Amino acid sequence: MARQVSYYYQGTKKTIAFSFSQHFDIYEAVAAAEGVDLTSFWAMEKQLEMTSRGQGIMKNYRANEFDRMGFSEIRFIKDEEQEK
Repeated sequence: MARQVSYYYQGTKKTIAFSFSQHFDIYEAVAAAEGVDLTSFWAMEKQLEMTSRGQGIMKNYRANEFDRMGFSEIRFIKDEEQEK
């Protein structure tokens, strides 16, 4: 069964199909669906990876930046939710 991702972009709820063969993670998938360029985001993320010691910093950075870009509540849809 194909995976689906649910998210809000600038206040509008959207759902897209997701495949790990096309995207690294759900954040990359939602940005691609909305046409958001992640070049500067990836550059800063790479710098943070090299200087930070824990995953908490990376998760906080990603969450804050995607909030700033207009995304919220990015998540996989569970199989039970798809059937409804």
